[in-house]
Amino acid sequence: MDVSYNKLFKLMIDKNMKRADLLRKTGVSANTMSKFSKHKYVSMEVLVKVCRVLNCDIGDIMEVLPEPK
Repeated sequence: MDVSYNKLFKLMIDKNMKRADLLRKTGVSANTMSKFSKHKYVSMEVLVKVCRVLNCDIGDIMEVLPEPK
């Protein structure tokens, strides 16, 4: 796991938004939402869509984790 989307899920909780709401508002697929849950890579296009819907910056929804030693 090289990226974490825990910030995204926290922000969604803070905004009282469910995953289905984010899917509907961004137009991304359920498969992409699954990638968020599994902390897998998603495209920059998807990240920008999410940021626009949540009115935030990329650093507010994800973080790059350090390489394991």
